[in-house]
Amino acid sequence: MNKPLSGKVALVAGGTRGAGRGIAVELGAAGATVYVTGRTTRTQRSEYDRPETIEETAELVNEAGGKGIAVQVDHLVPEQVQALVARIEKEQGRLDLLVNDIWGGEKLTEWNVPVWEHALDRGMRLLRLAIDTHIITNHYALPLLIKNPNGLVIEMTDGTAEYNDQHYRLSLFYDLAKNSVLRIAKALAHELSPYHCSAVAVTPGWMRSELMLDHFGVKEENWRDATESEPHFIISESPRFVGRAIAALAGDQNAVRWNGQSTSSYQLAREYGVYDIDGSQPDCWTYIKEVQEAGKPANADGYR
Repeated sequence: MNKPLSGKVALVAGGTRGAGRGIAVELGAAGATVYVTGRTTRTQRSEYDRPETIEETAELVNEAGGKGIAVQVDHLVPEQVQALVARIEKEQGRLDLLVNDIWGGEKLTEWNVPVWEHALDRGMRLLRLAIDTHIITNHYALPLLIKNPNGLVIEMTDGTAEYNDQHYRLSLFYDLAKNSVLRIAKALAHELSPYHCSAVAVTPGWMRSELMLDHFGVKEENWRDATESEPHFIISESPRFVGRAIAALAGDQNAVRWNGQSTSSYQLAREYGVYDIDGSQPDCWTYIKEVQEAGKPANADGYR
């Protein structure tokens, strides 16, 4: 089997579940050694109080054909991140890909609540989890990544720069968090360029994360049942879709052409010819604009 990332070392920061897990698994399928970090292990749960663990993700990486290494890290604690990077350097001697997928704000966001009514402690905690973690991780990981050319940083967010520039994301705190990550990628692009490395901001579409599936009371196998209560869920995508898109980007010898850009799972999938696990290419962000926001009946024909 083709293993374009064989010999490559990746760190998926925030790989316990959701996009992080999907990305880690697909990087493994492409042959990479993948360090998977997060706060929830089989013996300790984070404030998320979810059952998914970093060990499970690492095992899925192994099953996919890569090498998964689970390391418990709170990315708000600089000493833990510093120790993680030191371990990667000692064990591998290099870092080719950093995926910053640390988030943790779903249970903190108060949707459609103005800033003066939103709980301040929850909002500030959200910003720390969404922004500070990425900055801390970049601070310690990038000196190792830039030792070799063609290093790549993926900053995971929600919404492309174009979409977010035109929309209020239903909460000042959420809006600021996701747009800040876009700017982090933009700034990193300038700082990494002299080292022939690059940074790209990537957003999935409406992703069928474990949390989202639970919200609708469905599993991946019967996810379409959720369209009975939310018809526009028909445009949703699995976490593996963005994983496959990023794995393809990481295997592109000319990935530097994406440096500083904001892109989506669909845009990458179309560029590299990859598909979701059901064989489709969901174009979520176009669908949202042309169908959902236009008030049209849910119909993904031509958008999958």
